[in-house]
Amino acid sequence: MGEISVALIEDHDLTRVGLKAALQRQEGIRVVGEAANAMQGLKLLETSKPDIAIVDIGLPDMDGIELTRRFKAQLTDEEPRTRVLILTMHDSEDSVLAAFAAGADSYCMKDISTDRLVEALQSTYGGNSWIDPAIASIVLRQVRQTPASGNAAQDKKVAIGAVEPEYEQLLESYPLTERELEVLELIVAGCSNAAIAEKLYITVGTVKTHVRNILNKLCADDRTQAAVLALRSGLIG
Repeated sequence: MGEISVALIEDHDLTRVGLKAALQRQEGIRVVGEAANAMQGLKLLETSKPDIAIVDIGLPDMDGIELTRRFKAQLTDEEPRTRVLILTMHDSEDSVLAAFAAGADSYCMKDISTDRLVEALQSTYGGNSWIDPAIASIVLRQVRQTPASGNAAQDKKVAIGAVEPEYEQLLESYPLTERELEVLELIVAGCSNAAIAEKLYITVGTVKTHVRNILNKLCADDRTQAAVLALRSGLIG
């Protein structure tokens, strides 16, 4: 993995300075600039074109979600892609959903450890969405819908109305079952395959099959990304 260039957009001076100092001590990470408000932040992103922008939601002139929306909207296909990692104290459902709807790639709480933040940056840089375990349950609540009535003898399906066109046809053809959603919830809760098997009264082999199916259906590289992709793909009640 190459060096990750990072821009910090955070209005609290002590938080911004602390973040900068912590990240500059990490091998493979370079802080290329910082901004104390959204307008400065947008200019910084346009000029420095970092790999990742760490954006606070509570900016004084424009919230970080609107900044993310504006920045993502102005990107062209020819430009290097800057990914956005939201760093915030807000774990409300509305904030999480709005951040991902605006195009945020990852979402972390401000009390995250430096090691975990580095992990989130590396994952985001690699093209994966990273979501703080503290708010993973919010994502999973949104992937649940009341299933339509059907044959009770079969696994009930959860309809997916994909927001992004590239997911729509795939997810309509291969919707998640209720059992797969149960497995997904336990995965994000940190349960091992053995623990999932025990809770759901199924074998470990069956759990592995469900996990494989979930990742395949959502075109996800890992378990955390599966939950985020499920949210972005329209599994929202």
